This record gives sequence, structure tokens and C-alpha cells, in this order.
Amino acid sequence: MIYLAAAVLSLGATSCEDFLEIPSETKFDSNSIFETTGRAEMAVLAAYHAGYNREMWYQLGMGTDEVISTEGDTNSKNQIGNYLMSGSVTGSSLYTASYTAIEYANVCIRGIEAMAQTTENKRLLGEAYAIRAAAFLNLVRYWGDVPYPTVPVSEMGTFLSSRVSRDVILDGCVEDLQKATELIPWKSEISGFTPERYCKESAYGILARVALYAAGYSLRWNLDTVPYDAGTLRIAKRDDAARVKELNKIAADACAEVIARASFELNDSYEEIFRDLLNGEYNKESMLEQGQYGTNVNVENGYTNGMFSHTSSMFGKAQPAMMVNPALYFDFEEGDTRRDVTVCQYAADNKSMLQLLPYGSYQIGKFRVVWKSEIGTAANKRDINWPWLRYSHILLMYAEALNEYHGAPNDEAKNALKEIRKRAFGGDESKVGTIPSDHDGFLTALIKENKLEFACEAWRRTELCRWGILYETLTQNKQDLIDLAACTPGTRFENIDCYRAYIPVKGEFEDPHVTLECIAFKSKPASSEVPEGYTLIEMHNNKGAANSNLKYQTAAFDSETGENLGKEGFTNLSWYKSLFRGLVKNKSEICPLSQTAVLDVNAGIRDQQCPAY
Repeated sequence: MIYLAAAVLSLGATSCEDFLEIPSETKFDSNSIFETTGRAEMAVLAAYHAGYNREMWYQLGMGTDEVISTEGDTNSKNQIGNYLMSGSVTGSSLYTASYTAIEYANVCIRGIEAMAQTTENKRLLGEAYAIRAAAFLNLVRYWGDVPYPTVPVSEMGTFLSSRVSRDVILDGCVEDLQKATELIPWKSEISGFTPERYCKESAYGILARVALYAAGYSLRWNLDTVPYDAGTLRIAKRDDAARVKELNKIAADACAEVIARASFELNDSYEEIFRDLLNGEYNKESMLEQGQYGTNVNVENGYTNGMFSHTSSMFGKAQPAMMVNPALYFDFEEGDTRRDVTVCQYAADNKSMLQLLPYGSYQIGKFRVVWKSEIGTAANKRDINWPWLRYSHILLMYAEALNEYHGAPNDEAKNALKEIRKRAFGGDESKVGTIPSDHDGFLTALIKENKLEFACEAWRRTELCRWGILYETLTQNKQDLIDLAACTPGTRFENIDCYRAYIPVKGEFEDPHVTLECIAFKSKPASSEVPEGYTLIEMHNNKGAANSNLKYQTAAFDSETGENLGKEGFTNLSWYKSLFRGLVKNKSEICPLSQTAVLDVNAGIRDQQCPAY
């Protein structure tokens, strides 16, 4: 949080409506910027700032088996989160921000390459390469083949550009990050290091991430003939099998470098990772974070994507526009410490009392406002950094890359997965369970572990795409929700708690509660079975309907009586049946380009909408 405000204010560029929606030539790309290392550093810091946009974790982070929208069905955010997309209903802010960062990075690369190659300047050059690659990854993972500028706009001579193969783009990103790992120092060599900027270790981590995307599945079509032929749409990896194997080797080797360096490690407590994040503390697991700064940055982390907090509470308003997919809670095994951190089971009412919620109102717990030491800059600006890369990513990417490269998990891959699971169960190795020894079984275990480890951190949607299973996973999840609502016999939801009794507690800043203690009942108890002072709730009740009207927006509970003010039942509502209503295989795996923000302003790409749309 300590970086960039000055850089952004002094180097902020005006925008123009060219094909990339990137800044026009201004004093930002003036040669005077690169006359000193100090000014060059400000330019690089501005590039860090430029590429972040909440759309990545908000609109485009929903629509998964771990996060869903609470907006009304006609709201564009809800529609994007349920795959009802078109040229007029799609993400565009992240697209624009990514190209802004790319232009800044291109200007920085060109300017810094012309400077004396001191240690400081080499670091800045490496950071610019890494920023560019990370921005292109965000573009490719949502929009696939996109324009690929690698020089400043002022040198291009035209504002027109067509789609470029995602394979070419991601291979270029791999090269950029390989350069970055040569130029950026190790963490131990950086005085005053914070994870808000790259070190060599985090550059290796992003290299591994890009390589896995480059080696994975995606929705493809023939780019050679325009207009595109919808008959060529297919979910596939690139045709070059040898390159796929090489990319998995690059990913594995990058992770191995980080592991061998031992400068980052798993935090002992999963809970502490997010308590630290909420309060601006850096721990030994956090490798790369997006600082929250500046007046023009969407800084609603913890506000839009957190727990509910009533406007009149001591914590101020926190307004979930997205929530945990109710089935996620049951994906965790009993004793997994990640469950109650990830899934917030309570809300703060108008008197700051913490009240237990039913399944249909579970919220995102990693960014809950009651764990902060103070409100922050404002209720909708909580000053919570965005987590880009943790050491746990390194271990799971390492395990996956080794499994893909060798065709089965070797001991290093198995041990990496074991480390993650052991931490999840508080260090109890007996809870790790059996690690599969075959390729497919191990990959299935990894896919689940990625969900449990990184739920609500905005990777799931595109990870399911690169594994080629978005449609299948969400189709099964929708059935799971139906079974959860009905406690369907013969399913894993058959014997879940149908009622819980609890005592509301007074919330406080840095609140110690992860969840509230409760007494569970399989069926409705007699009044004599509920101890005095306890509030009984029906777990299939839906106070706070997940799709349109959040009943607890104005008054979740009556704090005097503890009365549950929401009366509609989970089993009687249709919201969960409308989830993923636009999901179509060989279409939903990619987003359409915005008609007004992209296609209409660039004649070079005007007729190049994804043929699925």
C-alpha cells in the first residue's frame, strides 16, 4: 500500500479511444522520464498500478463452483457471472486496464533499455517485462486471441490491429518472464522488500503460471479466415505436443527454483494469511500482492466480495454483491481449517452482533471486515491488498507440472500436495489421506485442492477452462445445489444439519471468531431441546436470498429478539436453479469482446468477434 500514489499522480496519462483503449502519447513516454533511475522507477510503479481492476475478481470472478452473484437476474454483473454474455454484456474494464499496463510497460522497456544497465535499472527493466506478461495473461485467459503490441503506441504507426494467436502471445510472455527472472534480484537481495513488487521468486512463480496456461486447454477456432467459422470451435490444447511438454517442464523448473531458494514457505496458520492481508502485514507465504492505492483505483476488496456488515454496525457497510456457492462448504473435509476461513457463516447486524447464517446466505470469508483493525479509508475502500501469488501456488503448480511432464506424479509432486494438505489440517499428517499415483487421479485431486486452497481468489473460472472442464464442473455443481436444497437421499447432503442453535456475540475489530459455536440438529428440535439464550435457525431458510433481494440489507435480524427476519425457504426459491443459465459448452469458456469498447473503435478487429457469439 505504500507505493505508487506519487507515481500515479505525476505520470497519470489521459486515455483515447484507439483499438487498445490505452493512453495517447503524453509526457509519460517522454524521454525525460528515463533520464534518471528515480524517475524511471516512478514510471514502472505506475505500470504496476495501471493493470489492476476489480472486474477481474468481481464480474469475471463469479460463476463458479465457489463464487456466485447476488445481483438481480437482469443485472449485467449477474449475467456475466451466469454466462449470459454478448458484445454488450461482457467485461471491458479489465481489458482496458490490461492494455494500459501493457502500454506503460512497453514505454518503460524501451526507455530503460536505453539507460545505463546498472543493478537498479536492470531490476526495473525486469519488472516491466513481468508486468507486461502478467497483463497479457489476464487478457488471454478471458478473451483468448487478442491484439499483441510489444512496442509503444508512438512507434506502431497505426492504431489498427487484429487478433494474434494466444499461443504466440503466451510464448512471448514466457520469454518476457524468463528475461525478468534474469534481471530481477532475489528477495534477500532487495532492501526493504515487500510483495507489492516483484522479486526473482515471484517472477518465477508467474512464469510457472503462464507456462501452465500456455500448455493447457482453451476454446479455440480457426483464425485464418474472417469472418470466423463457428464450426471450427473446439476445446483443445495447442497442436504441438512437444511444446506442451516443454512448457510443463518450464513450469516445473520455475517452481523448483523457488522451492530450492527457501525464501518463502507455507504460513503455519491458514487463517493468519488473511488476517495479515486485511491489516497490511506481510507474512512468509505472500509472494506478490496488488497494493490498494490512488483515487482512481477500484479498491472495494472486502466491501463487494466480503461478509455482510450492516450500515449501522461499528464496521460500516459491507455489501456482498457476490457470495460463496453454498455447496463449497461441503467440499471441505471435517477438520480442514480452510473451510471456516473461506466460508463466512455469520453476518454483522445493525448493532454489530454476529449472527449465524443458513447455507443459502454463506459469504466470502477471506476478506471479512471484522478481522481488520479499523474500517480503513472508507467503508467501500478497505485498503485490503489483492493476493496475486502465494507460496501454496508454487507447490500446487509444481505438483501439476510434474504430473503432466512425467505422465504420473513422482515423489516430488506427491510431497508438494502433501504439504498443502498437511497445513490444511493444522499439521496433522494423518489427515492428509491417500495421494493418487496415477496421472488422472492425481490431476483430479489437484483440481479439487486448488479449489479448496484458492477459493474466492478469482482463479477458478479460468482454471476450469485451462483444465477443459468448465461445463462439466458447473453442471455437476448445479445438481449438487439441488441435492443440498432437498437433502437428497443417497447424496453427500443426506444427513447434513437442518437446524442450528447459537448465541449471537458482540463483534469487534480484529474479532477472534472464525465461526460461531452452535448446536446442530438433523430435524427441527422441540423448544425444550434448545437451551435458553440460543437462537434457532433453519439451515435451509434463505434469509438473504442469494439472487436478487438480500433480505438482510436493511435488517438482517431483530437484535432484541433474535428473530430471523427472512422467511423464504431455500427449497422454495428458484435462485439456485437459475445459476449458470447461460452455460454452453464450446462457448462459455471465453468472453466476447465488447462491441463499443473494442470492436467499434478498431477496424482491424471489427469483424473478429469470437464465433461462439
